[in-house]
Amino acid sequence: MSLNFVGSFPFHRPRRLRQSPALRRLVSETQLSAAQLVLPLFARAGRKLRKPVNAMPGVFQLSPDELLREAASAHEAGVPAVLLFGIPDRKDAKASGAYAANGIVQQTVRLLKKELPQLLVITDVCLCEYMEHGHCGLIQQGKSGARVLNDPTLELLARTAVSHAAAGADVVAPSDMMDGRVRAIRGALDREGFLETPLMSYAAKFASAFYGPFREAAESAPLFGDRRSYQMDPANAAEALREVAMDIEEGADIVMVKPALPYLDILQRIKAEFGYPTAAYSVSGEYSMIKAAAANGWIDERAVTLESLLAMRRAGADILITYAAADAARWLK
Repeated sequence: MSLNFVGSFPFHRPRRLRQSPALRRLVSETQLSAAQLVLPLFARAGRKLRKPVNAMPGVFQLSPDELLREAASAHEAGVPAVLLFGIPDRKDAKASGAYAANGIVQQTVRLLKKELPQLLVITDVCLCEYMEHGHCGLIQQGKSGARVLNDPTLELLARTAVSHAAAGADVVAPSDMMDGRVRAIRGALDREGFLETPLMSYAAKFASAFYGPFREAAESAPLFGDRRSYQMDPANAAEALREVAMDIEEGADIVMVKPALPYLDILQRIKAEFGYPTAAYSVSGEYSMIKAAAANGWIDERAVTLESLLAMRRAGADILITYAAADAARWLK
């Protein structure tokens, strides 16, 4: 028997429990399950299109028919949900492809809900992929340079969310980080009769260097400047809690922390403070680093991926959004 001491309190490390894998699972403090996974997918127009994303091995831009196949395979492996991003054929200054009735996301949602009705379809609500300049909102050029117009952008975000719900999306997920967008989207959804459509807010989305590979996948890199004026400063933790509190007050049903691994402290504080359903987005940079290190034989891809996801669960995540979702589901079996 071994005794450890915390202060003056002795506790026993049950050595015999450690010898049995079944018992270890029973007494494990944190459980990792395929039921917690969400797979992000990138849709673009065409047929039989699988365009590899160079910076993200195993990730593709997919035409709706190919995306259906990818989603069906993941669902069969045990992944219950997908998160859709759209890449339009044409971009403009008003992101009109984002809220077009027959936009690429809207088409794909209808196909998925027809062919895989049990699959939970979440749609990313943002404008950057559809804007010719790559920013998440309308732009005004002034003497001091360009700036993002927060309030006029809200109407376009609300129109986008309503168009996704009308196509059959189960959950809408605004990722733009405009102030007040949760209230604007919730109000628009309710007015159009989508009172039961949940809203998952990218509530604590940081201006992170970990997004680089995603911008290749979504073709959404800004043509000038950066997004630090509307995404969060990585140095700020208390601000993240304020952002989450505001989104909850405005009507968010689920809140998200993005990225995941570099912000586990934020994730833990948000879950402890609010007790709300909380998602962690393991972003492209996290995925690509594991893939690159594994390809060089430096790490065990399966072990590191599952350990990383377990860390997010331990920190408080209820939902794990990861490009490795299908692989993780198979490994967990």
